[in-house]
Amino acid sequence: PECLRLDRLLQSLSLSRPLSISLSPLTAGFHHTDFFKASGLSTKSDAELATIFSVLDGDKSGYIEVDELKDFLKCFSASARTLNEKETNDFLAAGDSDHDGKIGVDEFKTMAKKT
Repeated sequence: PECLRLDRLLQSLSLSRPLSISLSPLTAGFHHTDFFKASGLSTKSDAELATIFSVLDGDKSGYIEVDELKDFLKCFSASARTLNEKETNDFLAAGDSDHDGKIGVDEFKTMAKKT
């Protein structure tokens, strides 16, 4: 799957901390700003975030939709859990600035840097 590519990509982007550290507190609940900050994604350039977005956009629609958001963490670690419905809906609401029910690349970049 596409998400497996993300692990190598993230290593090449030199995230600030290992993802296992970033994912460990998420068992108590996922919050996108905490994740973006802990993983180092909030410090990445627009081009780097666009590349990450292209991997997260599994169906290559140009958007990250609800089903892709549910598996967001799994793209960063195969052992990560699926986001629950509330976490997914909160994540979508935070990133979907034009209220079309999905997150585009510019929305993703803006959300990643808002930490």
